[in-house]
Amino acid sequence: MTKDNALQTTLTPPTASKKPHVLELHGDRRIDNYFWLREIDNPDAIAYLEAENAYTEAMMQHTETLQTKLYEEMLARIQETDLSVPYRKDNYYYYSRTEEGKAYPIHCRKKGSLEALEEVLLDQNKLALEHEFLSLGVLQVSPNHQILAYSVDTSGAEQYTLFFLDLTTYELYPETIPETYYSFAWANDNKTVFYTKIDPANRPFQLLRHTLGTSVDEDVLIFHEPDNAFFLEVGRTRSEAYIMMSLGSQITSEIHYLDANDPNGSFQIFLPRKTGVLYDIDHHSDSFYIVTNDEAINFKLMKTLVASPAQENWQTIIPHREDIMLSGISLFANYMIIYERQGGLPIGRVQNLSTGNIHQISFPEPTYDFYESSNPEFNTTTLRFNYTSFTTPHSVFDYDMETNQRELKKEIEVLGGYDRSQYQSEWLVATSADGTKVPISIVYKKGIQKDGKNALFLTGYGSYGYPSSSAFSSNRLSLLDRGVVFAIAHIRGGGEMGRKWYEDGKFLQKKNTFTDFIACAEYLIGEKWTSSDRQVISGGSAGGLLMGAVMNMRPDLFKAVIADVPFVDVVTTTLDTSLPLSVTEWEEWGNPNVMVYYDYIKSYSPYDNVEAKNYPDTLILAGLNDARVKYWEPAKWTAKLRELKTDNNILLLRTNMGAGHSGASGRYDSLKELAFEYAFVLDRLGLGDS
Repeated sequence: MTKDNALQTTLTPPTASKKPHVLELHGDRRIDNYFWLREIDNPDAIAYLEAENAYTEAMMQHTETLQTKLYEEMLARIQETDLSVPYRKDNYYYYSRTEEGKAYPIHCRKKGSLEALEEVLLDQNKLALEHEFLSLGVLQVSPNHQILAYSVDTSGAEQYTLFFLDLTTYELYPETIPETYYSFAWANDNKTVFYTKIDPANRPFQLLRHTLGTSVDEDVLIFHEPDNAFFLEVGRTRSEAYIMMSLGSQITSEIHYLDANDPNGSFQIFLPRKTGVLYDIDHHSDSFYIVTNDEAINFKLMKTLVASPAQENWQTIIPHREDIMLSGISLFANYMIIYERQGGLPIGRVQNLSTGNIHQISFPEPTYDFYESSNPEFNTTTLRFNYTSFTTPHSVFDYDMETNQRELKKEIEVLGGYDRSQYQSEWLVATSADGTKVPISIVYKKGIQKDGKNALFLTGYGSYGYPSSSAFSSNRLSLLDRGVVFAIAHIRGGGEMGRKWYEDGKFLQKKNTFTDFIACAEYLIGEKWTSSDRQVISGGSAGGLLMGAVMNMRPDLFKAVIADVPFVDVVTTTLDTSLPLSVTEWEEWGNPNVMVYYDYIKSYSPYDNVEAKNYPDTLILAGLNDARVKYWEPAKWTAKLRELKTDNNILLLRTNMGAGHSGASGRYDSLKELAFEYAFVLDRLGLGDS
């Protein structure tokens, strides 16, 4: 008996009471013994979560020294007192900074020059004094720079309260607006704002107009979206000419626009929604630019005059291409940035709108991430972007769109003597069960041997068309420096290889996501990067669904698994339309009220497919206030695994009782959570003493 299994036998894992609950659909009668864990007001449910937390703490007690060591070395790499690169808007320079010992950023500005006196706009540390959790939603200054709108969530449930701060007197306006969402827009009159309210399922479904200094009871409802599949967002174009109201589901969108100088006017619909057609618009001069997938799976770019926006007047600017996906555009007074994906990597091209000339921004590494930074100025020749790779820390560049020259403004400093030449990244390709080539990005410390003995940490996501980023992490060095190889499986369902890559991993093809991940794991073993008893996998949210599915399908491939806020009770959750996101999810997984989708989802839903067999060591993480994946999904899954699994491997559930989907909010508490996860990984791999 190993030391760890001997430890486990001295503790009794918690047992959730079995209370049979009948679920029936399409003539399929299922018994859910742990349905009762949904009852958050039931003291027995909370007691079960607390018992699991106590068990997890006891089982991980022998790693406390390692957790402390990991936390301290990760913290030691961070420049605790630091400053973001200021960005300019009109005559102000805005930035945020952090101070040693303080968990949250301080948001500031200077007027006229970077040598001017600092003005603190908002100190999140002060806002967090009386709260265990704090998340900032909106942070927007009025067009005349005299009023700050900001919103905060103090539970992790993603329900924000909106405040307004007078930046001349530093007094709050009397009105506060609860139950708002992230999006927000100022009108050009500096007193009218547009914000979104959430429904009981946490869906932003209403757009309201508020006039500063008036009662919230007088706010005007501009739009109510009754379709539960659609989310409502609002924003203002960089040209400052229009307020845009965007309505979108997973597969369909609709946009309305309003003259930002006429906030009491009426929003105009740009193009009525058509099922399966996505589009986005931006404004420049006398024209609207449209990115759409209408008869273009990888999207195309169209243009039309503001005066004649009807679809028959659209002109093609960039046609559809089979091998390149148009991700979006960014418009400036004289330039347009074209964002694309090709061969699994992001691309940026710059077009001079006067001459039509286009050039591409080049990057030197085999795998990287690149995305636009803060660029509030419309009349500028400078594009600010962020760049990072597995070996290059997050960097901020200013790119001169006229001269094609770039200037590094800041690279995040990694304290302790980080030497990027000691690490190697590669772009590998595995072959899935149906012959599809699946990319893997990988990073490791130089000197390892491909002998099948390396510990390897494999992660993936593969849902909603979101690409997984090959970004730098100073925290990850705590794994790499201990000889752990880190890899990302860029599986179908994500957006790495274009829109078809996404669509080939959803609905009735969702299992491609899981078989792709398994193929990557098998490839890494076959190529002797690792072995099944040295391979750990991790994923969160829909990536947690991935973890649960591949655990059921091929538990023999993995030594240990971390499932973070895992979406594992797919059938029951998507059937319950009172829950956040459920109806929206029908356009990702399929509507389980339709039998063909019900049968297919049930065939892979992790909770419904737990069996009496051996499973890897498993750490499951949850948040009590999670609005996206309710805490009971990981709790029920844990209980069912405990009931049925036939091994003596460790199974741990840890629920953060004061946070939501993203875990702890402060940077120090977040590091402690990560140190806990890394300690679990290293302990399971026998590297706990390293």
